[in-house]
Amino acid sequence: MGGFFGAVCKHDAVEDVFFGTDYHSHLGTRRGGMAAYGEGIGLQREIHNIQNSPFRTKFEKIFEEMSGNSAIGCISDSDPQPLLMRSAHGTYAICAIGMINNADELIEKYLCESGGHFTTMTSGKINWTELVAAIIGRKETMTEGIKFAQSQIDGSISILILKDNGNIIAARDRLGRTPVIIGKNEGGCCASFESFAFQKLGYETEHELGPGEIVELTSDGYTVLAEPGKEMKICSFLWTYYGYSSSNYEGVNVEAMRYRDGNILAKADKESGLLDDIDYIGGFPDSGTPHAIGYANACGVPFARPYIKYTPTWARSFTPAKQVDRNRVAKMKQIPIKELIENKKLLFVDDSIVRGTQLRETVEFLHEHGAKEVHMRSACPPIMYCCKYLNFSRANSEMDLIARRVIMELEGEAGFDYIEEYSDGTTDRGKNLRRALCEKFQFDSLEFQTLEGIVKSIGIDECKLCTYCWTGKE
Repeated sequence: MGGFFGAVCKHDAVEDVFFGTDYHSHLGTRRGGMAAYGEGIGLQREIHNIQNSPFRTKFEKIFEEMSGNSAIGCISDSDPQPLLMRSAHGTYAICAIGMINNADELIEKYLCESGGHFTTMTSGKINWTELVAAIIGRKETMTEGIKFAQSQIDGSISILILKDNGNIIAARDRLGRTPVIIGKNEGGCCASFESFAFQKLGYETEHELGPGEIVELTSDGYTVLAEPGKEMKICSFLWTYYGYSSSNYEGVNVEAMRYRDGNILAKADKESGLLDDIDYIGGFPDSGTPHAIGYANACGVPFARPYIKYTPTWARSFTPAKQVDRNRVAKMKQIPIKELIENKKLLFVDDSIVRGTQLRETVEFLHEHGAKEVHMRSACPPIMYCCKYLNFSRANSEMDLIARRVIMELEGEAGFDYIEEYSDGTTDRGKNLRRALCEKFQFDSLEFQTLEGIVKSIGIDECKLCTYCWTGKE
């Protein structure tokens, strides 16, 4: 994943972009970068590795090193960016977020057609952002180039470009899988993935770009360069997991959606008689917590935190590159509250169950500290397909997904013909999946949110939502 923030101001924009970009740190853990444009200075750029320290600590000296009335910043889980490019469209800085599934095909195509070259990184891999810039350069105008790039890319790409006249071009991906939102105040105009990022800086929401829409920002406002398309497939997982709680997408607040989601889960459990004698409802912190609050509010069972994450020095458990290291960090962060665990029947709600790598250790940890029962609820359906648009799950293969692995154990590859049945908890195959997961992770019970429940809690027409990771339907 990744996120970006850009601003064109009547004052120096670097401070706004520094904080605005930092507010996207939950979306990526590998690279952070900023670029600025100043009169008489031109374009400037800084990129740092943020795998072992937060964005703001690596860029704390940026105010001494960079200045200008326009700037863009990016948090990335993939390649270093923004990049500085010189082309027929002028010199500019560019950052792009999303996923390109046909990168190798596009690289070969444009190498052969142009007889040109791409810069390679240490691994020999081509930076996707450079590839995007190369495709944009195939057309006479930047707007035509962006539209052409988005039509050529299999996947998803949203783009910020800082031009050498200080203006910023913002483009939302062709089907609007991720958001791009414009903020405005008396001092300037900004573009952001997360709405709260600019609201904290005193901007007010001016416009949310539609699918494929392209705009150009100045300090006075924005101009539409390409009108939005009619078809939208915004990622449902924005609300379920990786979007920040205080953000709004398409007018729907993330935290409020998670309460509704937990509420729907609890009502389904009550109807099925699955809530007998539960002492406390808890959330797998942090993103599972609001789902759990909604669940507790609906069923009347007290919400509690039987264990606390120690975050002052272990801020993000997914930072280490190796899964074994992530597991170790996750275990070190878990601080038990004995009074809320010992001899208690606990029900936890997590945002999702993807690979299941930390679930067993967490449940063992709870049993070691005296839990009588541990029940699990997932705030979304079983994840059956790797995301091919945003790569939010970090799964490299569909066999990394725990639901897929269990189906293989139960029925072999033939079971993959019955994914829809396994997702449905009312079918025999669905019950078998849940029973096998309970045995594997020592749950006393397990249930998943339904697709209908997710759609209802978001409140947007299903045809406008991407649910590929659950259904495999594009």
